[in-house]
Amino acid sequence: MYRVYSGPVGSERISPLDKGRHLFKEFGTMDEAVGFAQHLKATGRVALLIEGDDGTHLDRSALAKTLHHRANEQTHGAW
Repeated sequence: MYRVYSGPVGSERISPLDKGRHLFKEFGTMDEAVGFAQHLKATGRVALLIEGDDGTHLDRSALAKTLHHRANEQTHGAW
């Protein structure tokens, strides 16, 4: 499972102690989690962290790069 933690634009990064105070939604695949992060961005919110049971940990910086890359693939088509 993958958890996408979210918040309003301008939210600070999540510390391990603060995760319990943030909203999250669970997904079965990483692709679904990244898709939800993309949806959040489109609706004026922000994904703060994606964590997976497999050890995946994407913070805001890594998520921004992932979403940028995904947007480019959708615009220009996958190779």
